[in-house]
Amino acid sequence: MLRLAAQTLRHRTGGFLATFVALAAGVAVLMTCALLVESGWRHQGDPHRYGAAVAVVADRDLTVDGPTVLGETEHTTVLLPERGSVPGKVAGDLADVPGVDRAVGDRRLVVTTTAAPGLPTTGHGWSSTALAPYRLVSGRPPRSDGEIAVDARLAGPTRLGPGATTEVITGGVSRTYEVSGVVGTDGTDGTASGRAALFFTDAHAAALDPHPGRYDAVGVLTAPDADRDAVLAEVRRIADAAGATAYTGHDRGIAAEPESAAARSLALGAGAAFAGYAAAIVGFVVAGTVGLSVRHRRRDLALLRAVAATPGQVRSMLLAEVGLLGLLAGAVGAPAGLLATRQVRDALVSRGFLPDEFTVRGGVLSAAAVVVTVAVVALFSAWIAALRVTRIRPTEALGEAAVEPATGGRARLVCGLACVAGAFSLTVLTGATDGQTALGAAMGMLYLFVLGVALLAPWINQGAARLLGPVLRTVWGDSGYLAAANLRANARGAVAVLTALVLSVGLGGTVWFLQDNLERQTVAQSREGVLAQYALTSGTGLPASAAAEARRVPGVAAATGVRRTSVVVPDRLEPQTVPAQGIDPLGADRTLDLRVRSGSLDALREGTVAVSTARADAAGWRLGDKARLWLGDGTPVTLRVVALYERGWGFGDVTLHRRTLDGHTVTGLDDRVLIRTTPDSGAEGALAELARRYPGGQVTDTARLTGELAEDVAVSGWLNKMLVTVLVGYAVLAAANTLVMAALARTRELSLLRLVGVTRGQAKRMVHAEQAGLLGVALLIGAAIAAVTLTTIVRAVTGATVPHVPATGWTALLGGTTALALLATVVPVTHILRTAPVEGMGVRE
Repeated sequence: MLRLAAQTLRHRTGGFLATFVALAAGVAVLMTCALLVESGWRHQGDPHRYGAAVAVVADRDLTVDGPTVLGETEHTTVLLPERGSVPGKVAGDLADVPGVDRAVGDRRLVVTTTAAPGLPTTGHGWSSTALAPYRLVSGRPPRSDGEIAVDARLAGPTRLGPGATTEVITGGVSRTYEVSGVVGTDGTDGTASGRAALFFTDAHAAALDPHPGRYDAVGVLTAPDADRDAVLAEVRRIADAAGATAYTGHDRGIAAEPESAAARSLALGAGAAFAGYAAAIVGFVVAGTVGLSVRHRRRDLALLRAVAATPGQVRSMLLAEVGLLGLLAGAVGAPAGLLATRQVRDALVSRGFLPDEFTVRGGVLSAAAVVVTVAVVALFSAWIAALRVTRIRPTEALGEAAVEPATGGRARLVCGLACVAGAFSLTVLTGATDGQTALGAAMGMLYLFVLGVALLAPWINQGAARLLGPVLRTVWGDSGYLAAANLRANARGAVAVLTALVLSVGLGGTVWFLQDNLERQTVAQSREGVLAQYALTSGTGLPASAAAEARRVPGVAAATGVRRTSVVVPDRLEPQTVPAQGIDPLGADRTLDLRVRSGSLDALREGTVAVSTARADAAGWRLGDKARLWLGDGTPVTLRVVALYERGWGFGDVTLHRRTLDGHTVTGLDDRVLIRTTPDSGAEGALAELARRYPGGQVTDTARLTGELAEDVAVSGWLNKMLVTVLVGYAVLAAANTLVMAALARTRELSLLRLVGVTRGQAKRMVHAEQAGLLGVALLIGAAIAAVTLTTIVRAVTGATVPHVPATGWTALLGGTTALALLATVVPVTHILRTAPVEGMGVRE
C-alpha cells in the first residue's frame, strides 16, 4: 500500500497540494511555538559573573502552596519581579561548611555612569571580584569611598583608566569617583555578554545598598581538596532553610542576570500558551482539510471497493498517503518554522522583551514533536473520513459516492449540541473570574463554539439553504434556485468551508479586539485618573525626599511620589503577579483619582493596602479584610484592606504606602512625583529648578506621561498581536485553501450542468450565489461568536459593559475575509469554466 500511495501522490499532485499546504503551514506555526518553548527551556543565561563559584545561593522565584487535591498539595512557582535577596548571615553559615574556602556576598547596585549612560552597568563590592574571577588588568583595587574599579567592557568605550574621574549615579544621587583600576576576566578581558560592572569598596557598597543587611547573592568557593558533592548537599540545605535556591552549573547564569530568568519565563509562557491555541487551530484545519480531501475522492475509493479492494486495504492506502504527505510537510514546515522563530526572536530582542544573548536553540525535539503531532491528527482525520466508504458493501459503493447523505448521525448532533451548551456554560465561568483565568475560559468558550459549529454544520447549512432559497432566487433567478439546491444537497460537504470561515472571523474578532480593549482601558484610566498637571521624573529614579521638596515649592497644592512595582497575589487557581504602586497618601486625593468605591486612601498606612475591585473579587477580599500577599522580592505581608478602587488597569491592582516598599524594590527610588499647582501659581520656574537638583531630572506635562503609557502598552501588546496575527493568518489561509479545494472538486459537476444546457454565465452566477449564501452564514455565525466571547471577557477583565470595536478593525476583518473567500472561489471556478464541458467530464474526481 505504501507503493500505491506514493504512485497516487505522484499522479495526483494537484489534488494533494491543498492538504500539503495545510499540513506544512501547520507544522511551521507549531514549530515556531515549540521552538520558542525549547529555546526558553534551554536558555540559562551567562554565568561568567559567577564562573569561579561552584554554587550561588540566591532568591529568584517564589513557590506558593496551592489547593490540596486527593491529599496532594499543588505548588506554583512564579518569578520574583524585584529580585529577592538573602540574609547576610547566610554567607557566614556557608563559610562554615567543611570544604568551603570562601563564601562571598555579592551586592548588585543599579548604577549609571555619565561616561557611558547608555551602557547597562551594575555596581558591586570589591570582594565579589573573586566570584568571576576578575583579575587586575591595570591599576589597583579601590581603597576609599571615593574610588572605584571598572571592568574592561566599561573602560574600553569610555577610555576610563587609573587616575580618571567619572560621575556615577546610584540611589538617585550623583557622586564623583576616581578610577583606581581596570579588571577583566580570564579569556574575555571583561568583554563577555551581559552588563558592565564597576566595583566600590565593600563598606561603601554596603552603605549604598537599599537592602541593608542582605546580599543579592552569595557565591561559594571551595577548597581544592573539597568533597564537591558533600559541599553542594550542605549548601542546598542552608539555602532551603533561608528560603533561597542553590544554583549550580549553567543555572548560575539565572542567579547572575535577572534578564535570563525573565527571558526564560517569557519564552516558556508565551510559547506554551500560544502553542495550545495553535494546536487547537491546526487540529481544526488539518482535520477539515484532510477529511474534505478524502471526501472528494469518494468515487475513486468506491471504484477500488467495487474491484475487490478490501476495507483494510483502502484505509491503509489513505493512511499511507497522508503519512507521506505528513513527512513531506515536516521537511518543508520545520525549516520554515526555524526561520520564523529566528525572525520572532530578533523582533522580541529589538523591542526589549528578550536580552541580546537569548538565542534560538535546539530544534530536533521541537521538530519531532510537531511533525508527529500534526501527522497523528492528519492520520486520525483520514481514518475517520474513510470509515463510511470502507464500511459499505462493494456493490453499493459507487451509488453511495454519487449521492452523499445531507446530514450526520445522531451522535454528531448530540455532540454538537453539547459543545454549544458547554460554550454557553463557560460564559458564567468567564464572568465569575478575571485575569488569565477569565482569558483561558474565554478561549475555551471560543473553541467550543467553533467545534459545535463544525459538528452542527450539516444542519446549519441545510437550514440556511432553506431560509436563503427565496432570497437567492430573487437576486440570481434560476442560478439562485440551483445554488439553493446545491447548498441543501452538499450541506455535509461544506462543513470544512464553514468551519474555516467561522474560525477565522471568531478568532480574529475575539483575540485581536480584546488586546485593543485592554490597551484602551489602560490609557483611558490613566488619563482620567491623573489630576496633577505636572510630573517630576528622572531616568535614574527619585529619592523619597523629592515629593517633600516639591510640596515646599510656592504654588504647589499637592505632590505625590509614585513607586511602580509588582506583587504576587493569591487567586482561585494559582497566584498571579500583578502591577502595583507605592504612594505617599499625603494629598494623594488631589493628584490621583483611582475612583475609590469604598474606604479611603487617607487611611493608607504601613500595614494597610488599597486594592482594585477586580483583584479584590478574584482574591475574595472585602473592605477591612486581612489580605495576604507577597512583595516583589518575595517578602510575605499581611495587610488590612482600607480602600477598593476601580481604576486598576491604569494604576495597578494594588496600591501600598510607599514605606511598605522600602527595602523591597531593586532601586528603592520613586519613578515620578505627581505635582498639582494652584491656578496661576507660576510655579513652573521653581519646579524646573527643583528638577535640576536630580540627575537627569525634568518636569513634564502629565498628558505626555499618558502618551508614553500608550506607547508602552502598545509595545507590550505587540507580542500578543503578533502571535494572534500568525494564528488568524493561518486560519484565513486554511479557509482560502479549503475554498480552492471545494471549487476545484466541482469540475465534473459544472461540466455536466453545461452539457445539459446551463450557460457559462449561469454557472458562474450559481457559484456566486452559493458563495454569497455560505459566506453570509459563516460571517454571521463567526461575528456572533466573537461578539459573545469578546463581550463576556471584556466585562470580566475590564468591567466595561460594551467592548470597544474600531470600525476600521471590523471592516478589515470582515472585508478581508470576504474578499479572500470570493477570490479563492472565483479564480478556480473561472478556470474550470474555461475548460470544455466534454473534457471536464473526463477529469478525475
